[in-house]
Amino acid sequence: MESQNQINYNRIAEAIEYIKTNFKSQPNLDEIAEKVHISPAHFQRMFTDWAGTSPKKFLQFTSVEHAKKILKEEKATLFDTAFETGLSSTSRLHDLFVNIEGMTPAEYKNGGENLQINYSFAESPFGNLIVSSTLKGICYMAFEDNEETAFQNLQTKFPNASFQRKLDLIQQNALFIFQNDWSKLNEIKLHLKGTDFQLKVWESLLKIPMGGLSTYGKLAEKIGNPNASRAVGTAIGSNPVAYLIPCHRVIQSTGNFGGYMWGNTRKTAIIGWEATKNQ
Repeated sequence: MESQNQINYNRIAEAIEYIKTNFKSQPNLDEIAEKVHISPAHFQRMFTDWAGTSPKKFLQFTSVEHAKKILKEEKATLFDTAFETGLSSTSRLHDLFVNIEGMTPAEYKNGGENLQINYSFAESPFGNLIVSSTLKGICYMAFEDNEETAFQNLQTKFPNASFQRKLDLIQQNALFIFQNDWSKLNEIKLHLKGTDFQLKVWESLLKIPMGGLSTYGKLAEKIGNPNASRAVGTAIGSNPVAYLIPCHRVIQSTGNFGGYMWGNTRKTAIIGWEATKNQ
């Protein structure tokens, strides 16, 4: 049975998809509300509660022109300086600091043999997800409505690991990222299975500030390999930790949002949601 949060997100996602498809005709509040089968007043309240802004303003945040402006400005903030110097981040990020640790060659090659992985299911502003952890940190997080499918995908990542359905402190710390109050956030540790190149790309994603956007080409330049845009795109597409590693902040140089492993509408929702939180 779907929770009210999931029902609300599904309605928001449907509205976002409708706005994206029909933006040229600039649909008004009544039209969008009718599309998601609720009253205009209720829809306005629900959308504003979720996004922190009106549907009309949200449309501006998710337009190509707005994305181009962000890319041009590059929205470098104190976050970048703090990250480069090893300090905790500042401003809206409070004390959030994400550390990536790669798995050992043995853990990487043997499918997680001898790894004990805890996993649980949670709600987020962008739908249900599975979150999984080892003793060293979060190893997998993905948006997925079906719990059975979510667990099967986790097992595919680590076919030889041992699994226990258990919400632990590592997972709880990571899930605080979705709260408006980030004062409870502790250091978030990730324990990832990836090549050296993938880890380098994933680390570079952490430097894109909330509300900021980058492109595949810019990321390739920042890791010192400007001709590796395609390889960077492949590494981004294999990101094992949704949202915490913000691959959703990478878009095409044209300003189009492009694809996303967990759905283009969800990517639009996340980018717009983060833009409202950064105002």
